[in-house]
Amino acid sequence: MTNDQPTRAAPQDWPRLPPIRTGVRGLCPRCGRGKLFDGFLKLRPRCEVCGLDYGFADPADGPAFFVMMFVCVPVVAFALWLELAYEPSAWVHLVTTLPLIALTCIPPLQPLKGWLVAAQYYHKAEEGRLAAPDRPADPGPGG
Repeated sequence: MTNDQPTRAAPQDWPRLPPIRTGVRGLCPRCGRGKLFDGFLKLRPRCEVCGLDYGFADPADGPAFFVMMFVCVPVVAFALWLELAYEPSAWVHLVTTLPLIALTCIPPLQPLKGWLVAAQYYHKAEEGRLAAPDRPADPGPGG
């Protein structure tokens, strides 16, 4: 094996890394060294360090939801307050509200998505499935 190839250890050799430590920084949830993203929000297919397949990850609309609820709502409330209190021209909203929305809504998307992916790995989250019961239900005493 050459020195430029990543070494891969058995899964039991990897420490359990907290999602807040790895995901927010965009690092692999298993090894904490490889990169999670290929671009701004696109996940890589796998970790280049430990080889973890990121196919398990499905944060869906979670990052956008959190940003809308915790960031966009206050910014829109500010814009409404500005409009109702001062009735400014449209250009005032263009130079205040629009940059405020862009600067507060776009940057948190990647750390939130990374955190959600790392939390899925950490907690072994899977898609829910319906399972048939293994045995008939016990009717209980007298039944």
